[in-house]
Amino acid sequence: MAELPHRTTFALDYGDERRARVVKTSVAREVGEIDDDRSQTSLLRDGPTVEVVVEAADLVALRAACNTWLSLVGVAEETAGAAETVPF
Repeated sequence: MAELPHRTTFALDYGDERRARVVKTSVAREVGEIDDDRSQTSLLRDGPTVEVVVEAADLVALRAACNTWLSLVGVAEETAGAAETVPF
């Protein structure tokens, strides 16, 4: 892949290592699946913090990838929250 000069990092702190692990695991399945020639994403977790690192060839691709990944993380957060309210 060509060098991707544009980069942004979202550091998402959940205050709870378990929640961070669930969110990262949920969205990690998409890494490599939705990347293309114009953008790529990596995920890191350090304790209760998940980092989403988006790199892109141009600003349009960066914006699109950021929107996609923040949307995926949002769904994972909502699902994790809903699952916590279900009595087992």
